[in-house]
Amino acid sequence: MSDVVAERPLMQPLSHADVDEMVAIEERAYAFPWTRGNFIDSLTSGYSVWGGRSHGKLVGYFVLMPVFDEAHLLNLSVAPLCQRIGYGSLLLQYALLVAREAGAASVLLEVRPSNTAALALYDRFGFSRIGVRRAYYPAANGREDALVLRLGLTAGAGWLA
Repeated sequence: MSDVVAERPLMQPLSHADVDEMVAIEERAYAFPWTRGNFIDSLTSGYSVWGGRSHGKLVGYFVLMPVFDEAHLLNLSVAPLCQRIGYGSLLLQYALLVAREAGAASVLLEVRPSNTAALALYDRFGFSRIGVRRAYYPAANGREDALVLRLGLTAGAGWLA
């Protein structure tokens, strides 16, 4: 996986006006995508919803939910045609900065064990596996577990570079 991005995306908060673009990316990226309602609920609840734009097109986004002194990364997605060129790393780095600015001491997330690209990304950033949620995700043949990952947001973290 490359960390070289052809063009650094413009990071900006997303709103209800961006839901169609997020849903379109989600439906192309996942067999079991978030619904329009998931995005609307996240925005209405005041979660941090940010996206990166390149040449005016949304290339990816994240949804971050603050919970006391930690943040829960609910969704991080990159448009399939924009994957493997570093956008995921940039989005994750920005999500961690947003979490830290919101006062979070750590970030939690769930990820499918079958999502090897996401696992590699989270490993590179130093996330630790702290648990498993059994039968968490819908899957083609029933349900798939979720790995629960955590990252402490310390001042010396390598992702701040």
